[in-house]
Amino acid sequence: MSERAVLRRCVTCRKLLDRKQLLKVTRDHQDGVVLVGGTGRSAYVCPNEICLDQAWRRKRLQKALRCQVPQSVVEMLQKQLNHCTIAGAEAR
Repeated sequence: MSERAVLRRCVTCRKLLDRKQLLKVTRDHQDGVVLVGGTGRSAYVCPNEICLDQAWRRKRLQKALRCQVPQSVVEMLQKQLNHCTIAGAEAR
């Protein structure tokens, strides 16, 4: 029996992808905006430079989460994106 993919939409480009392929940002009811874990309202972004940049500049994350997203969260997403890019290049 195959596992069914759980689909989520990127807040920037609106592509529908498996949630494992997207970067997740969550507005946690206790800790504010978090990248790992947390329960609450979530937003997803494609793991590419363009979508991440547009999500920040056009305030897509803020609108989806209905709160202010600190610059530090975007910087951590950028590091996570860079790490994924390097790991993908090494796998080839």
